[in-house]
Amino acid sequence: MKKMIAALFFGAMSMSAVAAGNVANGEALAKKYNCAACHGADYNKPIDPSYPKLAGQHADYLKQALVAYKRGAGPHGRNNPIMTGQVQPLSNADMADIAAYLHSLPSGLVLKR
Repeated sequence: MKKMIAALFFGAMSMSAVAAGNVANGEALAKKYNCAACHGADYNKPIDPSYPKLAGQHADYLKQALVAYKRGAGPHGRNNPIMTGQVQPLSNADMADIAAYLHSLPSGLVLKR
């Protein structure tokens, strides 16, 4: 019985790690797709004040935003020609990895409760 409980526990832990994304792969993808060109080298100082700061943002929020850009102008989507073009080649795992990487970065964001 103890072995079965341990197997369930560690299985659940490994699934949550996969769902969280791979930070190292996210960093490589962010470099490959040159996210810093618009969002700033440290992802805290975008080149335009209307662009969001990404460093330290919640990973779930970032992944959902990327998915919405991939959907485009349709239901539950976001319409931005630059971002829509950027995310088209990304898989769901790629988006989770990028979100995990950006979440892991130091941030100037203030989170209020």
